[in-house]
Amino acid sequence: MPGLERMLYASRATGRTDSLLNMATILGESQRNNDRDGLTGALGAHDGRFIQVIEGPTTVLDGLLRRLAGDPRHRDIVILDRRPITQRQFAGWSMVSSRLGPETATALDRLMATPETSALEIIALLRETLEVEPARAA
Repeated sequence: MPGLERMLYASRATGRTDSLLNMATILGESQRNNDRDGLTGALGAHDGRFIQVIEGPTTVLDGLLRRLAGDPRHRDIVILDRRPITQRQFAGWSMVSSRLGPETATALDRLMATPETSALEIIALLRETLEVEPARAA
């Protein structure tokens, strides 16, 4: 697919990320919008932060960034990585999420605090979490 990209971003949540109702609402909206827009990805939430990897057409990702900037549930959005790809790593998942357990959250905190960490390491951790811990979707 021409113009396919993968983006990894982190943001601060303005609401509670440990609330199942909040997360179910976010996942439901994300799945509906992502199905419509041809996006796939995964969302992790921990300690008032979101981390998300999302894949899709370049122009659609641009529109998503504009929507996120106006979304009152996010603040301090930081793009950690954005690059062209030839194949999706989250194909078939319009949006999946896993509540990050303590070990995964600690590993993610360590990765996020290390400037040398590559985006691919963070994405691998999210994929591993989805394979080890049951994915939770709305």
